[in-house]
Amino acid sequence: MNTTGDATDGEGVRLQKVLADAGIGSRRACEQIISAGRVKVNGKTVSWFGERVDPRTDEIQVDGRKISTWHEFRYYAVNKPVGVESTMAPGRGNRTLIDFVEDLTERIYHVGRLDTDTEGLLLLTNDGELAHRLTHPSFGVTKTYLADVPAPIPRDLGRRLRSGVVLDDGPVKVDGFSLVEQTGRRALVEVVLHEGRKHIVRRLLKEVGFPVRRLARTAFGPIQLGRLKPGGVRALTEKEVAALYKAVGM
Repeated sequence: MNTTGDATDGEGVRLQKVLADAGIGSRRACEQIISAGRVKVNGKTVSWFGERVDPRTDEIQVDGRKISTWHEFRYYAVNKPVGVESTMAPGRGNRTLIDFVEDLTERIYHVGRLDTDTEGLLLLTNDGELAHRLTHPSFGVTKTYLADVPAPIPRDLGRRLRSGVVLDDGPVKVDGFSLVEQTGRRALVEVVLHEGRKHIVRRLLKEVGFPVRRLARTAFGPIQLGRLKPGGVRALTEKEVAALYKAVGM
């Protein structure tokens, strides 16, 4: 950060422009936010909107929330179809994620994995620190799944799953469970957990007597799959990226 206070200094970019480019608001609105003392740069409150910063290296917060300012970082959501492998390498028979993002010029990576026979939301980014925190269980970022299982669903199933079930590689507890719908011999249940062990949702439900017919991830932390079609890719919004930062304490 430039600390000389010289608004005509050629080093760095004016703070209000960086905020506006990050989607915080118009230049004028960002000037007012800065003047109100709501912005910190590298932990220090900045109240003069002529301040210049380096968006590549300076950490900028608005109302205590870190914002993404260096646009070489990229963040995407993809709806992985069934049968697609969670890898950015070319496939040997099966399709892989690279088939859906080959038009992107940046080198990006998938955040965690989904089984080949599981569909739904995967995040892609080149922000290594964020990716690490999103996948490390100590940060407690939840993933939400919809599972098609046999009916009927007993009333105490949610309680059993929240209390914990012992699998062959240790116990697991869900963070949330709900019955979405139940018709005849089929039911749709929602499972929320922050575990990342292999096949964890399928193994968990099978252990309590409800083998999964079809499984889809519908949310990763604050990011929702929404109406993104299978195989579709979209860039995350600035608001969504900020929500991911907040979820992992960045």
